[in-house]
Amino acid sequence: MTILVTGAAGFIGFHVCRALLARGERVLGIDNLNDYYDVRLKEARLALLQAHDAFAFAPADIADREAMGAAVERERGSIARIVHLAAQAGVRHSLVDPYAYVQANVMGQVVILELCRALPRLEHIVYASSSSVYGGVTEAPFSVDARVDTPISLYAATKKAGELIGHVYGHLFAVPATGLRFFTVYGPWGRPDMAEFLFTRAILEGRPITLFNHGRMKRDFTYIDDVVPAVLAVLDAPPAGGDGAPHRVYNVGNNRPEALTDYVAILERAIGRKAAIEHAPMQPGDVEETWADISALQRDHGFEPSTTIAEGLPRFVAWYREHYGI
Repeated sequence: MTILVTGAAGFIGFHVCRALLARGERVLGIDNLNDYYDVRLKEARLALLQAHDAFAFAPADIADREAMGAAVERERGSIARIVHLAAQAGVRHSLVDPYAYVQANVMGQVVILELCRALPRLEHIVYASSSSVYGGVTEAPFSVDARVDTPISLYAATKKAGELIGHVYGHLFAVPATGLRFFTVYGPWGRPDMAEFLFTRAILEGRPITLFNHGRMKRDFTYIDDVVPAVLAVLDAPPAGGDGAPHRVYNVGNNRPEALTDYVAILERAIGRKAAIEHAPMQPGDVEETWADISALQRDHGFEPSTTIAEGLPRFVAWYREHYGI
């Protein structure tokens, strides 16, 4: 059996691949290694994965039907599960390059699900959604049963579209699929456009950090080592069809909203330096608070996140210093 992981050189994809390899799985990784952020970081992650004999890599864009078909051709008869994590991420960048989001997150979702239909041994696809789909929801914690038809960024709209498309393929073609709404995942090997990376780099370089909404924000920060076991647990348990489509959606969060000011204070202590802070208004498409209701994932898959930001952020800082030789 082969497990296909898209976005294998990305943050979550890299960690999921490592966990799958550690438990003895054969993994086919797909990534287009685009330059949304420093490609050298993606290449460094990929190099660690390629040290494993059970890991194969194929460079391809998930929205390119021909490239994806060619990438999986040799493994077509053995791919039983897919973890689809490749996407165009970032709320703010979706205001600048909307076409990239529709291409990767909508067309890419369709291409992957069409691929699922053509795989003779497919058991389950787990795909990445986002907490951003809750944009207009005001009742916290955010429940998977809440209506999420009022997105406030194009990124959120494309992620919600991906969920709808996933449901359609379950309904029409019985493709077993589960969407995971990730809440601000962070940790070693994280994305350079995320707060812990931006703030750590700026503080170490003596540059100011920017706190939007004048710092009055809360986030449900979720450590990568809590996220990966949840992905694998869900992957191992395809949803049953029953009276409806074999399609489910879960929140993957820490169920613990943290004040941004507390987050910065923990980073300062871990780095050993005070941050110079600049305050700015709320950015378009952003929200003041995120908070995951994880009861469904706890009930169905035993999900129990345990890492607080007081534990997780120092681990990130230690990795950052080691990786960049600081």
